[in-house]
Amino acid sequence: MSIQNPPSLLDLAAESLLRHGVLAIAGLEHLPAELFPPLFMEAFFGKHTAPLQAMVQAWPFAYLPLGGLTQLPHGRTLQATLDGLDVLLAQKVRPRRWKLQALDLRNTGQNFWSLWSGAGARGCPPTRPAAVESCRVKQPVASLEVLIDLCISDKIQDQFFTYLVGWAKQREGSLHLCCRTLQLFAVTMEKIKNVLALVHRDCIQAVDVNCTWSLSTLGTFAPYLGQMTNLQRLSLSRIYMPDSEEEEEEQHLSQFTSQFFRLKHLRKLYLESPYFLMGRLDQVLRCLQTPLETLSITDCVFPESDLIYLSQCPNLSQLKDLDLSGVNFTGLSLEPLRALLEKVAPTLQDLDLIFCGLVDSHVEAILPVLSRCHQLRVFSISGNLLSVAAVQKLLRHTAGLRNLSLELYPAPLETYSSEGALELGTFARIRAELMAFLKDLGQPRIIWLSTSPCPHCGNKKFYDTEPVLCPCENPA
Repeated sequence: MSIQNPPSLLDLAAESLLRHGVLAIAGLEHLPAELFPPLFMEAFFGKHTAPLQAMVQAWPFAYLPLGGLTQLPHGRTLQATLDGLDVLLAQKVRPRRWKLQALDLRNTGQNFWSLWSGAGARGCPPTRPAAVESCRVKQPVASLEVLIDLCISDKIQDQFFTYLVGWAKQREGSLHLCCRTLQLFAVTMEKIKNVLALVHRDCIQAVDVNCTWSLSTLGTFAPYLGQMTNLQRLSLSRIYMPDSEEEEEEQHLSQFTSQFFRLKHLRKLYLESPYFLMGRLDQVLRCLQTPLETLSITDCVFPESDLIYLSQCPNLSQLKDLDLSGVNFTGLSLEPLRALLEKVAPTLQDLDLIFCGLVDSHVEAILPVLSRCHQLRVFSISGNLLSVAAVQKLLRHTAGLRNLSLELYPAPLETYSSEGALELGTFARIRAELMAFLKDLGQPRIIWLSTSPCPHCGNKKFYDTEPVLCPCENPA
């Protein structure tokens, strides 16, 4: 006969709250704060709307990450939450326990719920959660901030957003609706304009454009971008240039680049296949108002003038992440690449040079400066045509980089046949040689090798199940 554990305080509180309705709700005033998160989850997933509404009114923390419980709140549970807020907002005198400052409907806060649910069950409360970072935008004094992320697509239904915006508009002055991230997927400009008319554009801190836009469409969007004065991250992909007059093309480009004068907080810039900027990178980078922390320019062909400008641009002197994956360096002078790495060496943490057409001579040019990137944590150079000797030189010159934790290298040229097929036996032998080489260097480290695309199907493979591991018995 098994002996069952007696019900915990959490079990008893949940049973009382969810089964005894009004009486238990009245007792929320005296409920310990650490029991609120697990009880809230019980009510939320069980769709117990009355207790849910009551708990929102008595929430004892500054932060309620509702979006962390589900990607899209259910209609009933969202309505109950908003009804609870309505009761609070209608009160001229705040309840004694009311501390709620921010309702977060973004996909964040999972740690909050997991920590508090576990701690509540054990009766051991963790550190009290801090409120989410307040909005940078100066707004009239509001009792509550509601945070959302927007993903706009013609394929995604937006009833949730429409309802939320309508609810917030009716309570303007009592709360502030703050959109932090805007993602655009295959959507008409008309729909974008309609949505942006409903939010405070200067709240937006990150924009991801994943649309196949023409340069003229980008020019139309540009004035809205310039109004996002607190923007910190901008990502653009697949902007193309249809046949047009050069004067018209320059006008659209100027509409876009001139907005960067207004983006005084921009620190991360991602440009995928930015052919509309090739030969004109300086027109964007010279407009930057603050040094970048991240620059990603991928899948394009640089003219040498752009690479030279990158190596000289003062706004890149504090880069932490540099991603030039898919940029073809074939035929370009080696000096600008070396000078660029020299500029960013003191701060660089992540360097991606995957599939850049690099050969041994490029490696020789960057080896000395690479060894001075003492903050480097991630180094990716796979997909390039390097010999065993070049890979070994890279391993030797990076051996002193103590922060380096992830290294991706190409399977050396010697592992392929003259037809370009990977010879597994040769690969195994060279892999063993590299393991011995790492051991001789005396530093414990793991590297990852990747094959080049298969000449038949184009696929590549990372040998991540068996990384090249230095079996150093006396790690430093």
